[in-house]
Amino acid sequence: MLADIETLAGDIGPREATSKRFAKAADLVSKRFRTLGYEVSTESVKVPAGNSWGTPVKAGTSRNVIADPSGFDDRKPHVVVVAHLDTVAVAPGAEDNASGVSVMLELARMAAAAPPDTPVRFIAFGAEEPRGSGDALHHFGSQQHVAKLSKAERKAIVAAVALDRVGVRASYVPVCSARTSGNKLRAEVRAAAKKADVPTRSCSGNTASDHWSYTKAGIPAIRLGSIPYAGYHSPADTPDVVDRRQLRRVGAVMWAWLQSL
Repeated sequence: MLADIETLAGDIGPREATSKRFAKAADLVSKRFRTLGYEVSTESVKVPAGNSWGTPVKAGTSRNVIADPSGFDDRKPHVVVVAHLDTVAVAPGAEDNASGVSVMLELARMAAAAPPDTPVRFIAFGAEEPRGSGDALHHFGSQQHVAKLSKAERKAIVAAVALDRVGVRASYVPVCSARTSGNKLRAEVRAAAKKADVPTRSCSGNTASDHWSYTKAGIPAIRLGSIPYAGYHSPADTPDVVDRRQLRRVGAVMWAWLQSL
């Protein structure tokens, strides 16, 4: 996981959603999923011009990378684990969100080696970061993906979990819901964490990641992560801000939960 963070935030660096560096990161993630044996597909994401945390950005196209296990049927019960791959224009994005992507890739490796009873779809979303204020200018990749799901596909999603900013040192793992509809899932994940001997804390009303797109569509969804840190959305979001122990905790929580399904 630390090596993946170093590659994304160190070697590639800032990954604004429509940039060549984002495309390079998306290619890397696609290749990793394929190497693990997943069936990989992509979705084109249209992104408007706007302001990326103080930096003007042009309209363009981003990409979602979707990894499904062999024989996957998106109309049958499954869970979705997601992490956004893009950054604001100026940030290398080690914590936000190479940390989440790295945990997702490790979970994909583990699920390929020992598939959970409930199939898992993994998605690296493009264009999560805002290009202005308001919900319409945020979460472009996940909003477009969820909007295209059929009624049967939405119904088949048992739960969706977003991994976003999961590596900053803390004494616990935040488990966050956006609405009360996610509270049951939040409790289930926290129960799995307790069995894995990982301390967690609940938070409510968190709409600042891709779980919000699922929540608005009536799908049980939560987010892991969101510890405040000084380098947020800045050039200081470098690999040294990420803590090995916290990454392992988040991975342990997620794996315990996936095995409990």
